[in-house]
Amino acid sequence: MNTYKEYLKEIEERKAQGLHPKPIDGAELLSEIISQIKDENNEHRAQSLNFFIYNTIPGTTSAAGEKANFLKEIILGESVVSEITPTYAFELLSHMKGGPSIRVLLDLALGNDVAIATEAAKVLKTQVYLYEADTDRLKEAFENGNPIAKDIIESYAKAEFFTKLPEIAEEIKVVTYIAGEGDISTDLLSPGNQAHSRSDRELHGKCMISPEAQEEIKALQAQHPDKSVMLIAEKGTMGVGSSRMSGVNNVALWTGKQASPYVPFVNFAPIVGGTNGISPIFLTTVDVTGGIGLDLKNWVKKLDANGEPVRNENGDPVLEEAYSVATGTVLTINTKTKKLYNGDEELIDIAKAFTPQKMEFIKAGGSYAIVFGKKIQTFAAKTLGIDIPLVFAPSKEISIEGQGLTAVEKIFNRNAVGVTPGKVLHAGSDVRVEVNIVGSQDTTGLMTAQELESMAATVISPIVDGAYQSGCHTASVWDKKAQANIPKLMKFMNDFGLITARDPKGVYHAMTDVIHKVLNDITIDEWAIIIGGDSHTRMSKGVAFGADSGTVALALATGEASMPIPESVKVTFKGDMKGYMDFRDVVHATQAQMLHKFGGENVFQGRIIEVHIGTLTADQAFTFTDWTAEMKAKASICISEDDTLVESLEIAKGRIQIMIDKGMDNDKHVLQGLINKADKRIAEIKSGEKPALTPDANAKYYAEVVVDLDLIAEPMIADPDVNNKDVSKRYTHDTIRPLSFYGGDKKVDLGFIGSCMVHKGDMKILAQMLKNVEAQNGKVEFNAPLVVAPPTYNIVDELKAEGDWEVLQRYSGFEFDDNAPKGAARTEYENMLYLERPGCNLCMGNQEKAAKGDTVMATSTRLFQGRVVEDAEGKKGESLLSSTPVVVLSTILGRTPTIAEYKTAVEGINLTQFAPPHKQLVQ
Repeated sequence: MNTYKEYLKEIEERKAQGLHPKPIDGAELLSEIISQIKDENNEHRAQSLNFFIYNTIPGTTSAAGEKANFLKEIILGESVVSEITPTYAFELLSHMKGGPSIRVLLDLALGNDVAIATEAAKVLKTQVYLYEADTDRLKEAFENGNPIAKDIIESYAKAEFFTKLPEIAEEIKVVTYIAGEGDISTDLLSPGNQAHSRSDRELHGKCMISPEAQEEIKALQAQHPDKSVMLIAEKGTMGVGSSRMSGVNNVALWTGKQASPYVPFVNFAPIVGGTNGISPIFLTTVDVTGGIGLDLKNWVKKLDANGEPVRNENGDPVLEEAYSVATGTVLTINTKTKKLYNGDEELIDIAKAFTPQKMEFIKAGGSYAIVFGKKIQTFAAKTLGIDIPLVFAPSKEISIEGQGLTAVEKIFNRNAVGVTPGKVLHAGSDVRVEVNIVGSQDTTGLMTAQELESMAATVISPIVDGAYQSGCHTASVWDKKAQANIPKLMKFMNDFGLITARDPKGVYHAMTDVIHKVLNDITIDEWAIIIGGDSHTRMSKGVAFGADSGTVALALATGEASMPIPESVKVTFKGDMKGYMDFRDVVHATQAQMLHKFGGENVFQGRIIEVHIGTLTADQAFTFTDWTAEMKAKASICISEDDTLVESLEIAKGRIQIMIDKGMDNDKHVLQGLINKADKRIAEIKSGEKPALTPDANAKYYAEVVVDLDLIAEPMIADPDVNNKDVSKRYTHDTIRPLSFYGGDKKVDLGFIGSCMVHKGDMKILAQMLKNVEAQNGKVEFNAPLVVAPPTYNIVDELKAEGDWEVLQRYSGFEFDDNAPKGAARTEYENMLYLERPGCNLCMGNQEKAAKGDTVMATSTRLFQGRVVEDAEGKKGESLLSSTPVVVLSTILGRTPTIAEYKTAVEGINLTQFAPPHKQLVQ
């Protein structure tokens, strides 16, 4: 009985934190609980019954297996529990979603007891999480003349699991709660520094926004018990920055409805809104939970007498309130008229939130049920030899005669499944596509594992070319939280079929390479579709979509993803890049020039950026595609020249071979398969059989942006603008300033070179600059700490082979040691160079952080409040984002450099240069 006593001890510890008992997922504990239920005189029997019924995680957990088997015993009369009748046992099975519960239900439905089989069939008709082993059993029984199997399959063909669900209410009453002004990052809803607790939903829920906000939400719920609380980003976009399912889970936990009375802390149907709508990745996550995301448009540009926008002293459009959504405002969502009302007053059309597909997600309680439901219906119709009955809303298929295809339209058409044969689809079409590459990262990975268990998946889909589980987000500190979570995650994913950063058997050295860099290497076809558990899943080969942990799980389990084909914005370049500039400056200038051209409107938001970058290899081009997450784009596509693409694929092959040499390949030889596919693609390009992907010359774009390289005369810095009087303008990534703005005297407290935005060339720039400074000044002296975290181990190995790592070691005061990794996060820094373990480090902000109130100059991607640096009493922390040479020089000077100092410091250094392609990259 030790396991149960340990559980009771844990319950007492959680009670002290104001938490309920942790949901049970282990077979050993539940087996003890079942023994205590069977013992009528056991002192823990009543408590054990409660745990068994209400506190056991469903799906494919080992506990779910024990629960399903015990319920089967009760139904068959092999065990008698007065509190759980056979009828109640069937109800409990119906809430277990899949895996062992489906196996038990099939055993009962295909058994010899007709009465039991009939009841089991009733439950099975409501279930959708069936896999091949389950449908094969049904099909075999049907072909052998089993009438129950026939009845179930006929029900599936009619999709009664969906049609018999309650209809969506015509009116949904909401009460507003403004969560923040300006863009709301998922960091506010699920802070990165609490990543370790994401799989413990109740505990993680306590970190949403603030304790004060949580109390305010509870007060609104008490005041309006018949309404849902709608969380709002006032004057901003909801859910920018990261792809966290945990953010939506927290919103649902505080404002949604319980999905099942028998599964604690799993809620659905959250309602969120934003003045500028919902971030694309976040909106996908809202769909996963059957929620509603509204584009409120409650602040609009003020126009003058000529219909032109009125601008303030900074040149930004002045906004005026179209209608109020102040906290406590009662509004009505009408799902029939698809309008938002305040009383009888119509405020805005919200039809985009209630497309036929989204209505299905809402009715079914989430998008997964629809995805699996469609697969079950297809199986049933095929088994019965009938056409699929039209139950679900048909996918929107937009085909425009005479119009060419953008790059993303070409990729989606090639990978589409279930579309009208021979039909060419354009942007706006709803498409199911096969996924080639999938990535899971370590702070959302535990949630992905939970999602896989909940949808009863046990093995990766055979149509996925390759999948990787990273360890980069927890690379900085090997603390007790990491030691408890990461090995368990790696084992689960390795067993599931992924290539894992850490070998559960300990055969190869634990890797902490940044997930995006690894995915960029293992993507070996520019026609690929990639899904990754991070917003920075933005490859420079193929088209990659950052996704929540649930969408990653769905891609792993099914090899598919569903979404509309996005519109594209074409980005090309003209002019000459100045020799003293770095490509990172071109990236920032692209955003600045786009905003200037379109009067402050971000035409990139929610769209594909098709960047005609041509001459840069995948490593270097990744700096642009990676940053498109900060441009609020849905994804990006890099259009490359043939020779450059071949070079990129050869680099990728070399990196994959390194992984194989380290022993990272699995028994299915996934990594070797990727090399073979790369060889095939290289041969196609070289022979002219299939050149590098390009759009058609007559493709149609939402907008076109031509970046003028001649206008980029000095380094460009993304500034969080922490003191802007307009709160909504802070922490947006849209304030891009030239170096001279800072006058050479802004104090810099710490520098950071690392994250996914840097490549091997950046590490070499760092080494070259340090040698330059020593040659000019006789020594290198840091006036601010410089933290360096290379993205991958292979970069470190290559730097060692080429002599650059030795240079960095010479100037460093700390170098990571994998044999004795740090056990605690650093809280104080000296003015020296720190060579940290490859991984995310400060950019993630969940382990290492700068000192509170610091001004940080970083190559990172994140400038959100509290991410890299938190505020101090009376001083805001700020994270300025810039190129590697600017960061290096800022730490040596302890301040921002002047343009003259910068030019002197980079003389003779091989910065990342770029020249536009000589010819248009179109077909």
